[in-house]
Amino acid sequence: MSLTNRALWTIDRNLDRELTLAGIAQACGVSRHHLAHTFREVAGRPVMDYVRARRLSDAAQALARGADDILGLALESGYASHEAFSRAFRAQFDLTPEAVRRRGATDGLTLATPLTAASRTAPPLPDPRFEAAGEILAAGLSRRCAFEDGPTITGLWRQFAPRFGEVGNRVQPIPIGVVADPDDDGLFDYMAAAEVRDFFEAPSDLGRRRIAPRDYVVFAHADHVSTIRQTYGAIWNDWLPDHGLKLADAPSLERHMPTFDTLTGFGGLELWIPLG
Repeated sequence: MSLTNRALWTIDRNLDRELTLAGIAQACGVSRHHLAHTFREVAGRPVMDYVRARRLSDAAQALARGADDILGLALESGYASHEAFSRAFRAQFDLTPEAVRRRGATDGLTLATPLTAASRTAPPLPDPRFEAAGEILAAGLSRRCAFEDGPTITGLWRQFAPRFGEVGNRVQPIPIGVVADPDDDGLFDYMAAAEVRDFFEAPSDLGRRRIAPRDYVVFAHADHVSTIRQTYGAIWNDWLPDHGLKLADAPSLERHMPTFDTLTGFGGLELWIPLG
């Protein structure tokens, strides 16, 4: 069973209990970081967004059946008050809980039903290699974004490209991408950066990130750069669990190959996946 389907099973089996991203990840035997990345990529929404939607959908069905203890439903759904529950309910369905109870039906409501992550045709992954890297220093521009937000990442690279030459003490003549700090909503920091020996010759307006020494598994992505999400998904959802390995709560790296062509998007890059 894929990691996402293990998480979906855990959520739907325990909707009546307290659920957190960290707790679901622990039940699946992976890090919070690993699950946040994988679930949004495969299921199309953040973990806790799915949990909230499932609980509110169950509450809507209970109200349609005539449940009159709205505060009780609020508490069962993970909300501390009637008011908080009503706000979330209305944001989800554009109706108040009272209105659904009066209607006695959920017709017209978009309910979140239990999901099963479909098996997808993943790109064939080449055999990876393992690397032990010392501390990595990165200087560049970063944005908070989601994996499906390709235009933001592309625009960030376009913005950083003219600045790359301003960064002194570069380790490599080719930039790197840094994927870090996912949150409960599946958003993360993406940095288009230069790897440097120190920060002394980096422009002061660029962001800085120190990445601690770490073991990595390194995959080549030879296809067009626009398909990189599928490669990440295959690594996170299948390859790591199948090999008994865990994604560390640490940044992943994208290292462009010397052959990478910024005009065409072909030429390949490597994905450095941190191991826990």
